[in-house]
Amino acid sequence: MLDLTDRLLILVLAAGLEAVVGYPDALFRAIGHPVSWIGRLIAALDAALNRPALPETFRRAGGIATVVVLLGIGLLGGLVLEGFAAGVPLLGIVLLVVTAATLIAGGSLDRHVRAVAVVLQREGLPGGRREIAKIVGRDPETLDGPALCRAAIESLAENSSDGVTAPAVWYLVLGLPGMLAYKAINTADSMIGHLTARYRAFGWAAARLDDLVNLPASRLTGLMLIAAAAVVPGASASGALRAVLRDAKRHRSPNAGWPEAAMAGALGLRLAGPRVYGGVRVDDAWMGDGRAEATPADIFRALTLYRAAFLGALGILAVLGLLVSG
Repeated sequence: MLDLTDRLLILVLAAGLEAVVGYPDALFRAIGHPVSWIGRLIAALDAALNRPALPETFRRAGGIATVVVLLGIGLLGGLVLEGFAAGVPLLGIVLLVVTAATLIAGGSLDRHVRAVAVVLQREGLPGGRREIAKIVGRDPETLDGPALCRAAIESLAENSSDGVTAPAVWYLVLGLPGMLAYKAINTADSMIGHLTARYRAFGWAAARLDDLVNLPASRLTGLMLIAAAAVVPGASASGALRAVLRDAKRHRSPNAGWPEAAMAGALGLRLAGPRVYGGVRVDDAWMGDGRAEATPADIFRALTLYRAAFLGALGILAVLGLLVSG
């Protein structure tokens, strides 16, 4: 396994590559994406082990087996890739950087959230609903303009932890095996970790493990957003800290409340609250005590805060990598 110095520098290069290049659409159409490959495996296991006619105990056991398979494939796949990279030093570094870049979504998240604001301004509510449906699971037709803008900002906050900080944390801790295993579990949670009749038993293990592996990243992301609010004009670090301390524990997710509350408090907004998923109303608590009437301008403000937080973190990692290597 690579040492911490190597992982720091590879992570910085990978995050920079993803922010600039992203994952090309042509490549996705040609071969898919590691997450889509994992998704196909999860769908196959779901079809085989989660048939409605099976007893609930069997379905829960099948969900646990699914998680074990995903962890094994992620860890083994990462070990194989790192082992191959060690045998071809120059090509190996390129392979590790490119692979890690596909598993971080910093630039992709930025572009998708920005598209919601741009299209909403250009085309109005129908265009905004079309764009928001690409990044959130709630029913877009239930969203008016302010709710749509809040949804975009909430997605930015939550996915900054799940899609950026958490993969980076697990890469630094366990290298590529940890990063791949994390993405497998996080993908499983998004696909089967739901409290519906079909997935309550089968998705139990995926949902619980996802809560656990995201715990450090969610706290770290909240702290990063608070720190960024101290340097971004118009943002409030004290408001972000106050919202986190007061509201994060009230969120139905043990993790999402941290970045969402920090974002809400920093921008003077109220986020989360009641939402509709698949026709079912979810009465979640509000994060922050500001205004609920969010606008496209607030999405751009949120993106500025997000960029400051992650560029700052990336700079710190780069400096640490250089200091440790020196």
